[in-house]
Amino acid sequence: MNPIDNKPADADPMPVPPPQPDLDACCGNGCDPCIFDYYDLAMDEYRRALRAWRERHPAA
Repeated sequence: MNPIDNKPADADPMPVPPPQPDLDACCGNGCDPCIFDYYDLAMDEYRRALRAWRERHPAA
């Protein structure tokens, strides 16, 4: 059980990072935003979610 909200631990799974795009996924045309810009934003969100998850699961 999660002591904070009395839910089973598997009801709050650890976040997983977004898949990194292949280097070939970028077309090289200077798109704004580039696929790698979206990946950077997704990684920022993942890091925030992981920090929050670790606060809820300090023993993990």
